[in-house]
Amino acid sequence: MKKILISGINGFAGSHLCEYILANHKEVKIHGTIRRRSDLDNIIHIKDKLNLLECDLRDSHSVDRVIAEVRPDKIFHLAAQSFVPTSWKIPTETFESNVIGTLNLLEAVRAQKDYDPIIQIACSSEEYGAVEKDALPIKETCPLRPLSPYAVSKVAQDMLGYQYYKSYGMKIIRTRAFNHSGIRRPADFVDSCFAYQIARIEKGKQKTLLYGNLETIRDFVDVEDVVRAYWMVTEYEELCGQAINIASGIGRQIADVLRILIDNSSFEIKTKTDKNKMRPSDVPVLIGDATLLRKKTTWTPKITYETTLINMLNYWRERV
Repeated sequence: MKKILISGINGFAGSHLCEYILANHKEVKIHGTIRRRSDLDNIIHIKDKLNLLECDLRDSHSVDRVIAEVRPDKIFHLAAQSFVPTSWKIPTETFESNVIGTLNLLEAVRAQKDYDPIIQIACSSEEYGAVEKDALPIKETCPLRPLSPYAVSKVAQDMLGYQYYKSYGMKIIRTRAFNHSGIRRPADFVDSCFAYQIARIEKGKQKTLLYGNLETIRDFVDVEDVVRAYWMVTEYEELCGQAINIASGIGRQIADVLRILIDNSSFEIKTKTDKNKMRPSDVPVLIGDATLLRKKTTWTPKITYETTLINMLNYWRERV
């Protein structure tokens, strides 16, 4: 039986990747890293089908132990400090989690004898940062101009993957997923934050929906489509060493995202700007070109973003 390891298995994307593998690849045994006292709500419904291993990726000895014990055939490296605004407040912790954690994982794999797994590193579209208009939609060859500590940490993680591929011949694939959403998306993230607030307003727990910058444009993909791409790229060894965009190619202004969600509520939703939701700098436009992914695999998005938003709104209605 093939073994896979998912770092950050209890996170948003990790939980959906587990569901995808359990439904489509029953020949696989899933192992996953969690931190001590981690919140397991995202995977509680499938917990008995997973082998959970306590591991802090910032601790090299902890990572060495897990890799030596499991020796997975595939590694999906999803663990990260993934919220951009938080990276402004705790840049050091962001770098420790995203960069040192990746370095420890790659070194742990390299230390094993006669061992050559495929490693997918979940990078980010935020790495592209300040993209010129004539470079849209964004290809993998676009220069990286990160505009947040999070984005810089992801560039470093991305380049570590490239360096270890080139220096040691390790089978590393770097995916740059654009904004991905769906049920279980934390309420910190923009579309989920809107859906969460609308659900609270409908239940009488909040009066006004607060928002930040509505002018930015983002490329949204349903998380179920994203994790399917994560799996698919690991099935093509010729993709090792490459950076691969996961994107819909459709740009949506955040104001339109808010409008769609409000239109799906029967309540009158009052809105107000919240300066605390503004960032020191913000990437104005991120629209991805996933031509490489589509050409090299059979991947294409299956879930419309409107469906994603409705699912997310109903998810929060059940939980508020």
